[in-house]
Amino acid sequence: MSRTPNKSFPSVGKDEGVGARVRRSIGVNGLQNFDPFLMLDEFCGQAPAGFPDHPHRGFETVTYVLKGEMNHQDFLGNKGKLKAGDLQWMSAGRGIVHCEMPGKEECAGLQLWLNLKKSDKMMKPEYQELSAKKIPQGQSDGVKVKVIAGESLGVKSPIHTRTPAHYLDIKMAPGSILDQPVSQDWNAFVYVLTGEMVFGPEGKEKSCSAHYVMTFNQDGTSIKAHNKSSSECHFVMISGQPIGEPVVQHGPFVMTTEEDIKQAFIDYRTGQNGFENAPSWNSDYAN
Repeated sequence: MSRTPNKSFPSVGKDEGVGARVRRSIGVNGLQNFDPFLMLDEFCGQAPAGFPDHPHRGFETVTYVLKGEMNHQDFLGNKGKLKAGDLQWMSAGRGIVHCEMPGKEECAGLQLWLNLKKSDKMMKPEYQELSAKKIPQGQSDGVKVKVIAGESLGVKSPIHTRTPAHYLDIKMAPGSILDQPVSQDWNAFVYVLTGEMVFGPEGKEKSCSAHYVMTFNQDGTSIKAHNKSSSECHFVMISGQPIGEPVVQHGPFVMTTEEDIKQAFIDYRTGQNGFENAPSWNSDYAN
């Protein structure tokens, strides 16, 4: 049975970082938290604008570059460059300070914030990265799917998700239909990048166009997508198992109590409990 659409609204433009501009869908007043998802930003910009040195604790950031290049560096010695089609799945855990800076050419992509359960929030930071050519892909009857996490069209991703989640990058030709399985107790949404799609079972369909997000009710075990337009449509479909714990967020720290948030700020300022390198570290891009 196909899920019926719930909320649908446009992403909201916001200033972030230094001179950077994003479109935010998950994480705005209409959808502050969509357990286990904290935020989804569509970013687009180029140097010198970007996201210089900043901390995280208690969740994961999933960065997917669609165009251009993104330079990244952290206070643990990790450094690299994400190119078009590349993925970085970072578990900040107990603490990361890093920077994310576009190259000289325009860089566009998506960043998802995925919550961690309380027992994982103080884990050691971890990275998983997939280059564009290593992201598994499936194809069937006008539908092309890049499986960032989870499974689609018989293809599985090697990404391990501590918080169970699926993340699919989907392109659909005019007239094509996809009925994507989704666990019934998971929350699910789509975000359209280009074109216009129709989602939901026959008789209860709703359209969703570029830069809009749509969430779904938990009344089925699949999401039906139908491209009724005359051009290709590009969107992401993301679903995850709710954690069901309190969410206390203050900027880049996400914990389950106010006391833990206060402790995160103390740890960051004093360089302890995972932030030992924070007081003395500056990235190569800090200036």
